[in-house]
Amino acid sequence: MKNEEIVVEELNTLLRGTYMGIHAFEHHIQRLDDEQVKQKFQSMQQQAKQNAQKLAERIQNLNGVPADSEGVSGKMHSLMHKVMLTNDTRDIMKDALKGVEQYGVEYSEELVRGDLDPESRKIVEEVIDTSRMQAEMLRNLLH
Repeated sequence: MKNEEIVVEELNTLLRGTYMGIHAFEHHIQRLDDEQVKQKFQSMQQQAKQNAQKLAERIQNLNGVPADSEGVSGKMHSLMHKVMLTNDTRDIMKDALKGVEQYGVEYSEELVRGDLDPESRKIVEEVIDTSRMQAEMLRNLLH
């Protein structure tokens, strides 16, 4: 496997995770009654969509085919997540924080420890930084 193919696969894995995040935000938004919190979640979802677009463009620029969904395991996870979610605003914020920290930051950092080219690494860092900002915003909302 050529290095470029490895980079494309790593970026696609991150892209599938980003789609999972977009859908998780959707589940949260559907259950939120607090308009201010809902607007913050919509803003975070838009950021995730912008990150997905950046990742997809980078994959195309590397002559790869970007993932167009979260994949089969991601869809299963998404379905389970939707079923288990409560309507309590605090619980929703805690769930979102856990997801952003675990998947958006920790898992993403582990995923991209490989040999990324400088341009791909820059985009990945931007995606992870967005997740860090979102985690901070959620922590502030909870306090």
